[in-house]
Amino acid sequence: MTITAVRTHRLSAPLHTPFVTALRRTTTTDTLIVELVDDDGRSGFGEAPQVWQVTGASLAGAEACVREILTPGLIGRDADDLVARCAEVRRAVAGNEAAKAAVDTALHDLAARRLGVPLVRLLGGTARRVPTDVTLAAGDATDLAAAARQRRGEGFSVLKLKVGTDAAGDLERVRAVRAAVGPEVRIRLDANQGWTPREAVRVIRGIEDAGLGVELVEQPVSRWDLDGLAWVSDRVGLPVLADESVFGVRDLVEVIRRRAADMVNVKLAKCGGLHAARTLLDLAAEHGIGTVVGSMMESQVGLGAAASLVAAHGTSAVSDLDAAWWLAWSPVRGGIRYVGATVVLPDAPGLGITSIEAKIQPDG
Repeated sequence: MTITAVRTHRLSAPLHTPFVTALRRTTTTDTLIVELVDDDGRSGFGEAPQVWQVTGASLAGAEACVREILTPGLIGRDADDLVARCAEVRRAVAGNEAAKAAVDTALHDLAARRLGVPLVRLLGGTARRVPTDVTLAAGDATDLAAAARQRRGEGFSVLKLKVGTDAAGDLERVRAVRAAVGPEVRIRLDANQGWTPREAVRVIRGIEDAGLGVELVEQPVSRWDLDGLAWVSDRVGLPVLADESVFGVRDLVEVIRRRAADMVNVKLAKCGGLHAARTLLDLAAEHGIGTVVGSMMESQVGLGAAASLVAAHGTSAVSDLDAAWWLAWSPVRGGIRYVGATVVLPDAPGLGITSIEAKIQPDG
């Protein structure tokens, strides 16, 4: 059975709440959906989110990569030869991990649909419910406390607090959130590269001394500063989670070699898809590095793939799978849904995506 068409769909959908970090502020999800079609008319979907400040991927760039480089190697090829197709995608172009992730995921989705099983079953698991944290967008202490109370009321018990915009006020922000939600809720911090190493140590030690019960601190310093990341990790007690510092296997090997972090955040759009993500999770586990699977600002397509990976593979801490929860509405029909702090996978073949809303027209 062969791949007969590759289609791309550019999507832009509003968020119900602005998403603010130390790197960016956005009110929309802007992303590229890749659709692979086989000669039986089945479609498999994957996603390449546009996140300039993290991956550098753009809709135009991802679309060009898919159309000009990846599509010629897919048309007429056997869709069931999944391992070979994914390997060819990885080798076809340098970088462009978001585009490769979209095609890799679409290949997996199509394979699962052809077998008539959910993607999680193709990946070796059976679970259909996956817990997630929820992000509190960067803001002042009062706003963060109010948001924390609201999210706690909605059933979330793990809050990811965005910090790093103002090191001098971050301790007070954490203190305000802890006071708002009480001792039972887990709080983790994400500085998104916003601190210098000295600021990171000062803020984290202040949090430790105040006994605020923070679970972990994500990417405290610049992604390129592995010496600084190691310096921070060596001087604080809280686990340090590497995110932007780790895109692929070579990055993780270097983090392990330098003992620069205690944990790693694996994201499909950073590493190039499900095959690469599984390798990263296995490598981390072999070296005693904790794991979470994260997401960019993605729709049910990318989020469903990430959640299926977690359901099949597992992680050492609750994963960061709230991206599609931020959507005010979505042009994607079918797929995952949220019940409180749980991502529920569909009991349908592949990702369970039924359609892309008609007003979003495919290019090509």
